[in-house]
Amino acid sequence: MDLDLADAIKLYDVFICHASEDKDEFVRPLAEALRSHHLEVWYDEFALDVGDSLREAIDRGLATSHYGIVVLSPSFFRKQWPRRELNGLVAREMGEGRGMILPIWHHVERGQVLAFSPPLADLWAAVSSKGISTVVGQLLKKLQPEGSPLVIARDILIEKGLSPPIVTDQWWLDIVEIKEADLRSPDLNLDWRWIFPLPFPWSSRAVERGMNIAWTALQLDWAQNGKDRKICQLTHPETVHSYLHQWPGLLECAQRNPATLAIYAPQLTIPGFDEGFADQFDELTSPEKKSSCDAFRYGRAETVDGNPPLCGDFVAWRHPTYGNYTPGELSYEFVNAHDGSYSRTVFNGFQCLVWLLCNDSCWLPAELRETLMRGFRERVSWWISEVHHSSDSVLAAAVYERPKSRFSYTRTLRAELTDSCLRALRDLEIDEDADKVVSNFIAGGYLEGYYEEKERIREARKNRK
Repeated sequence: MDLDLADAIKLYDVFICHASEDKDEFVRPLAEALRSHHLEVWYDEFALDVGDSLREAIDRGLATSHYGIVVLSPSFFRKQWPRRELNGLVAREMGEGRGMILPIWHHVERGQVLAFSPPLADLWAAVSSKGISTVVGQLLKKLQPEGSPLVIARDILIEKGLSPPIVTDQWWLDIVEIKEADLRSPDLNLDWRWIFPLPFPWSSRAVERGMNIAWTALQLDWAQNGKDRKICQLTHPETVHSYLHQWPGLLECAQRNPATLAIYAPQLTIPGFDEGFADQFDELTSPEKKSSCDAFRYGRAETVDGNPPLCGDFVAWRHPTYGNYTPGELSYEFVNAHDGSYSRTVFNGFQCLVWLLCNDSCWLPAELRETLMRGFRERVSWWISEVHHSSDSVLAAAVYERPKSRFSYTRTLRAELTDSCLRALRDLEIDEDADKVVSNFIAGGYLEGYYEEKERIREARKNRK
């Protein structure tokens, strides 16, 4: 949905049919004035390059323009070429069943037009003697209907430095469909990343609908780029900042929605990595700023000594004590944080653990990195199934079926773990020695943590009874 490629087949708002004798006095100033209003104008001096076929270019312009301005003048009546262009516009009107000819009388009166073409004389016409600004204002009422959400959206995109197609292009219908179906109330299952709440998701006002359409179009490009590059919680903060500054509107959107940004890139909440967002994140760490989704989660969130959380979980990395969340809760949210509409998950739990065991994660503050790794050891059951990839996994059977006293890394188990680590490193696009990662994994006692977690759960159930 690349905005710069959307007009591969060039479409125009309007084609100007005229005699060359009228260029200097009227037609060129008219074309320039229309273009200043962000209209795509087919005018020979704009549309033709050296070596172009004049006939082919004009035919293409006639076929791809939504309206045709016909500058009727004494010179126009005398010449064959502009009359041929007029015939093309008339043929399109008859074929499409809609009025598309917008006449302008230039140094002619009704009787002259009537003698040339009675149907043209019956159409309301602008008159050049009233001045360019008046003529343009009259044409814009037809070319840019006041309050059109698509026109508003197009102008916003142009102001952002982009080149959207004309509003009659099918591309806009695709954008509106995505806005209505996917972005108004995002669904976690649709796998969108780096999208943010629309400014006015339920508004029916033209201006606000236009803003929503424009922001939908903006988001599609940067969301696709973020997905292709796998920009996520594992990405170095400098790369994330570069990404935020790369796309028109993205930085502005992120600053307006810091809680959603914290879902996608919790590393930016860490003091020192928070350039441009410090004030917004500081507000989110205050208890009164906890989101409704956080409040919903507090009934099940694991916290130190059972005390209430000190901040929302999305910005827990910013808090000196990580918001009072346990390492197990922090490790789970590190992978799976979401607010019901926007999700952090790009890689699964085992892949994120492999990343933590690699040098690629050394940019994390050492204390935070160790806390997350401790969380993976303490809360194992949610990610352990991701270590293996088949129902007949020897490693899975060893963990699930053997007691702790009988568990050990045999040659077979280590080979399967190595294979799982190799797959994870390939998915993460990290060039690191798999044997080293396996050694770190075994030394960390991550699978043994499964038995300790089961024992804690049994003790908790016993105590509740």
